[in-house]
Parts: sequence; C-alpha cells; structure tokens
Amino acid sequence: MDNYNNTIEIKATAEKVYEALTLHIPLWWSEMFTGSSSQVDDVFTIRFGDHIFKTMKVKELADHSKVIWYVEDSLIALPELKNQTEWIGTTIIWEIEQKEGGSLLHLTHMGLNQAVECYDLCTGGWVQFIDSLKLFLETGKGRPYRQ
Repeated sequence: MDNYNNTIEIKATAEKVYEALTLHIPLWWSEMFTGSSSQVDDVFTIRFGDHIFKTMKVKELADHSKVIWYVEDSLIALPELKNQTEWIGTTIIWEIEQKEGGSLLHLTHMGLNQAVECYDLCTGGWVQFIDSLKLFLETGKGRPYRQ
C-alpha cells in the first residue's frame, strides 16, 4: 500500500520552511502545543480539543532539508473510528528542497495508507494543515487549530 504523500510549492526559503517545522508548529498546525520540536530526541504533543492528540519524537533533523517525526502516542477519539490509535508507530517525513523563488516541500506519512481506517479523515486533515503551513510561510499568518 502506498503511504500518504503530498508535495507543495512554497514562496519561502528552505530555511524558513525548516524553521516552521521545528520552531513554529503552533502557528500553523495547532495552538494546543506542548514540548519542543527543535532538536533530535525532543518530544512534543499537539492537541485538537479534548479527544484528539498526537505525541511525536523528533527522529532526524537535516538543516534546511529534512525533518522526521516518529509518532509515539496518539488518540483520535471519534465515535466513527473503531481503531482510534492508528497513528502510533507511524513516521512523518518532511523533505525540503530549495528552488528558484521558493521551496518544494514533500510530506510522506509512512504508515498512513488506504488500509488505515482514518485514511480519508487524516488525509483531509493533512491537506488543511499543509495549506495552513503554506499560508503561514507566505503571509505570516496560518490557520492552526484553535481551542
């Protein structure tokens, strides 16, 4: 099964994209952010209200080119999902490529594929927050989840 992939062009430098992924997660993904995401082995949690959270460990950082997170814990407590912990053990890989006039950002979520019950819901969420990341980088104001 193919893992979830998404590639977008962003009118921002690779350095700025990298900073958004390591220092500014609350400004584009969720304001309900605890922990740290700027060093290898840092652990952070993002929440979407009281019933959805993801706890990730930073596994790899390659300056201005790659960020990898491993999902250590997760809960998507929605009644329509039988398996509410499907993100646990998945890996999120961000690859950044400097281009003329901006950057290419490629996201691969290893373990998020069509066999996963939350696939449609989760890929829709990725599209929403990748758009927010792009907006944050290009305008200075993203659309993160707000409590």
